[in-house]
Amino acid sequence: MRLEHFTPTYMVERIYDLTVEDLKQHGIKTVLADLDNTLLAWNNPEGTPELRRWLTDLRDGDIEVIVVSNNTTARVAKAVEPLGVKFVSWSLKPLPRGILHVIRTHHLKREETIMVGDQMLTDIWAAHGAGVKSVLVQRLIESDMWQTWINRSIEKQVKKIVFKAHPQLKWEKTLRDN
Repeated sequence: MRLEHFTPTYMVERIYDLTVEDLKQHGIKTVLADLDNTLLAWNNPEGTPELRRWLTDLRDGDIEVIVVSNNTTARVAKAVEPLGVKFVSWSLKPLPRGILHVIRTHHLKREETIMVGDQMLTDIWAAHGAGVKSVLVQRLIESDMWQTWINRSIEKQVKKIVFKAHPQLKWEKTLRDN
């Protein structure tokens, strides 16, 4: 396991900061998104008007959003059904299994696909394993589901090491190439 496995291609404050123009400028046609605390707050399964506007903007711009989540099928289906987005559940991140499944079944090109998530130890690592670019976002809310607490404490240490090794990584409002 190398440090690069946890190093995101980009760091953007929130997933909603990713615009159609910015994604197209980077050749992105498909956004794979983690669900909890990335796309929507884990404790707000209905989402927000901002989320709905963002999804509409991407749809209008011919950019597809597909959720890649470690959660159960029932949990993910219930969350994304009102949003009208496709999903993969039980993705087993940090394994690249879920991302590779989406790439294969949707006939996507890796260079036109990006994985967005709030955790280095799952989302970013899985993106690297699948050979796609990654975007680390700040989590939408400070609290997490109880299953995530251990991961967050380990990740806190990993972030210190990654940021020290890559001082150019900063929270941005757009996809800035380093």
